Amino acid sequence: MSLQNNRGTSDKIRDVVDELYREQSRRVYASLVRILGDFDLAEEAMQEAFTAAINQWSTEGIPANPRAWLVSTARFKAIDTIRRRAKFDKTIEQYADWLAPGSTEAEAFDEDTFKDDLLRLIFTCCHPALSPNAQIALTLRETCGLTTEEIASAFLSSAVTIAQRIVRAKSKIRDAKIPYEVPAKEDLHERLDSVLSVIYLVFNEGYSASSGEAATRLDLSSKAIHLGEVLFDLLPDAEVIGLLALMLLHESRRTARTDKNGDLILLEDQDRSLWNQEQIRRGLELVQQAMAAPEFGTYTIQAAISAVHARAVTAAATDWNQIVGLYDILLQAESSPVIELNRAVAVAMRDGPRIGLQLIDEILKRGDLKDYHLLHAAKAELSRRSGSVAEARASYQLALSLAKQEPERRFLQNRLLELNE
Repeated sequence: MSLQNNRGTSDKIRDVVDELYREQSRRVYASLVRILGDFDLAEEAMQEAFTAAINQWSTEGIPANPRAWLVSTARFKAIDTIRRRAKFDKTIEQYADWLAPGSTEAEAFDEDTFKDDLLRLIFTCCHPALSPNAQIALTLRETCGLTTEEIASAFLSSAVTIAQRIVRAKSKIRDAKIPYEVPAKEDLHERLDSVLSVIYLVFNEGYSASSGEAATRLDLSSKAIHLGEVLFDLLPDAEVIGLLALMLLHESRRTARTDKNGDLILLEDQDRSLWNQEQIRRGLELVQQAMAAPEFGTYTIQAAISAVHARAVTAAATDWNQIVGLYDILLQAESSPVIELNRAVAVAMRDGPRIGLQLIDEILKRGDLKDYHLLHAAKAELSRRSGSVAEARASYQLALSLAKQEPERRFLQNRLLELNE
């Protein structure tokens, strides 16, 4: 084979491995955490396995079961690491012997053994021995590979604080010997709230990225929906159903949310023929199913709000009165300044921008969301619509200084340019 053909094969293999890393790395990692019982060792072994794949597959070809090969190879990498450490600490040598499987064949690993590992990892990270904030931060980091900066943005917190939470949570799991398992059904509800919060935050980061060049991250939103489907099969609780419905209804609008250049399109300006009707159909069915339950919570109410948007054939046909009423119910269930902000925008759409501005100013007077760019963007938009150009300009500039996602920044910059024309 010529040098050029060798280089071409290596490039193709690298592309295959890169795609596998994007789509499968957290599942491989979750399986390794179960096998190795150690977060850091699993991460190190996984990275070594993917590196080995680039080198070995170029000459040996891609295995029949790439994911099983990666898990098998990572296990042996971990065993090698432990045995190297055993030279300095003999107490861990038996651990390497215990990890060594009876077979060296990747296919010896049954795919069914690994299919729910990601869900198991989520429940481990959401163990009640951990604080709620630590549960969510750890799960976002370990099951989805979000950076501490991305998690910090989702939490409206600092990266240092999030990093400290993750380190403490890992230590707690190790020291308390928290098992890697999906709880028995009678214990599931104890940890369900945190699990749902994690899935929702993962979806939000995918549906509207906190930073970066793209407005959305399909890998994350798809992963969150998949986790929602898995949880729905395991525990069809009303709030599980409600969250799945909410994600599907939001995701149905993905294609219409940006133009060909990746720039944002507001909900009222979207081409609704691009909305995914299959996701809407299933989402609406799930909303009805969740609301028929004896008790439901905030995810179901939010899904009901999304359902109103989904049913509107045009933006003008949106039933804003119903949406405001649902936000009133949502606020009773969960008092939150972000929910207040969303309600203020809905009120503005129903009663006019000045009424909405008054509600936003009340939020700001309390000191809430002063560093939240979407509040200032909403205030700018309503000020623009009410004819208050100077106030709109100031709010757009403040929102721009706080926004980290490039499509949002371009949108705000374009609005400022329009005001100056």
